[in-house]
Amino acid sequence: MLRFIFCRRFIVAAALALNLATAHAADSVSVLDTAKIEQLTGLKGIFSKEENVFKVSKPRSDVKIQVDKWSMPTFMGLTSWAAFTPTHNGQAMMMGDTVVFEDEVNPAMSTALNAGLEVTALHNHFFFDQPKVYFMHISGMGSADQLATGVKKVYDKIAEIRAAHPAPATAFLGAIASDNKITPASLEAVFGMKGQANNGMFKVVIGREAKMHDIVVANQMGVNTWAAFAGSDDEAVVDGDFAILEDELQPVLKTMRAQGINIVAIHQHMTQVQPHYLFLHYWGKGKAVDLAKSIKKALDVQAALHR
Repeated sequence: MLRFIFCRRFIVAAALALNLATAHAADSVSVLDTAKIEQLTGLKGIFSKEENVFKVSKPRSDVKIQVDKWSMPTFMGLTSWAAFTPTHNGQAMMMGDTVVFEDEVNPAMSTALNAGLEVTALHNHFFFDQPKVYFMHISGMGSADQLATGVKKVYDKIAEIRAAHPAPATAFLGAIASDNKITPASLEAVFGMKGQANNGMFKVVIGREAKMHDIVVANQMGVNTWAAFAGSDDEAVVDGDFAILEDELQPVLKTMRAQGINIVAIHQHMTQVQPHYLFLHYWGKGKAVDLAKSIKKALDVQAALHR
């Protein structure tokens, strides 16, 4: 009889503990204030009960776009959006895709980064589009208010650019000298390494290492960071590629944008690679030494993450 009573009390206690744990878990999962998200973003949204996601959208109808000589309706993939889902302890996760023209990409990216959002990809969706359209993927973890405010800042920056210049620009500001006369020595001093000279141009390449299908792949197989310089020492251009691990992406992006280097693509080059590398393509204009110093700062930030 005593054993029966003890077992019964144990079962009741266990059930109460389970109920309390379940209630606590339920309490720790936040509920989205969808009206507040609409207020902060200035956009109407749609709630998916099945996925517990609230999504706001903003069609890019302010500029007429042709793809393959066909006038493209926004319904066919020309809509910016941001989706929010609750996580735990009053926090939320946001993911989104932002339709941007070439002159909007970098100001919008800087705005997103400064607002505490992450930029996770930048690429095209179409060929033969006029004007050229790109898609900047964003994400974030934090309070729904902070994330929604960040999204609004990005959209406002895009609107500000188009209000000032209704037609998308066709070039970055700054000049590039017509004759290539880069001085290698000054750039080698910045990077602390020898580079390659070719017809007045200069290039440095820094190899990294990974494995694909258990085979080591490195510099010559395309796992590398590089910077190539052309023009003159005073009117130069740099373009290149960063081989970058996922935890390096946001710090390097922030450094590059703070230095005025334009980001032109963020994507992958390989599959089945360990560790997983992303590749960040960039373009900058200015004095060659200043450009080299900007790239070196990003390299130093990248290296510091693994010390």
